[in-house]
Amino acid sequence: MITASGSSSAGHTCCRLTAVCLGLLCVLLLTAITLLWIKFNNLTAERDQLLKDNGGLQTQLSNLVKQNEQGWIYFSSSLYHISYIKKSWSESREDCRKRGADLLIINSREKQEFITRNFGTEVWIGLTDSEREGVWKWVDGSALTTGFWWKGEPNDYEKKEDCAITGYKGATPGASNWADYPCDHPVVRICEKVHTRE
Repeated sequence: MITASGSSSAGHTCCRLTAVCLGLLCVLLLTAITLLWIKFNNLTAERDQLLKDNGGLQTQLSNLVKQNEQGWIYFSSSLYHISYIKKSWSESREDCRKRGADLLIINSREKQEFITRNFGTEVWIGLTDSEREGVWKWVDGSALTTGFWWKGEPNDYEKKEDCAITGYKGATPGASNWADYPCDHPVVRICEKVHTRE
């Protein structure tokens, strides 16, 4: 038999248990809302960063398009410009410097094949041994480590050949087509500008 006080005690316990459950539910809801708020703020920051990055990429693309319209070709982090006006090696280099570039440096087979495939004519490259015969250096001061000389080249013919070309017309088609030429000989030039993120 249940007494009135026993029924009242069970009702209080049930009410307390309900209150504790509701309190825990409120804590869980507040925690979930806080976590969602943090996640939302992180997503907003990520979105803002993506929009900023996208704006930078749009600027880069616009610059590349402008340079392409001016005759520049993009390949492997660099821009290349060819001029079919034949000049000496030093005049060609000066012409490149006025464009914010320098004569082409070829330090990989991939790049050599790109130049051969896309330009296919004798062109000055930024390589010379004018400081010391037989010690070839690039225009950036680095030493030649990988060369694509045609057989018998460099030969310093008549002790007058201190500048290098690629696309030597005496070579058979292929990547190895460099030759040394007299630096005052008129040849086409390729300028190279290393492309950096702005």
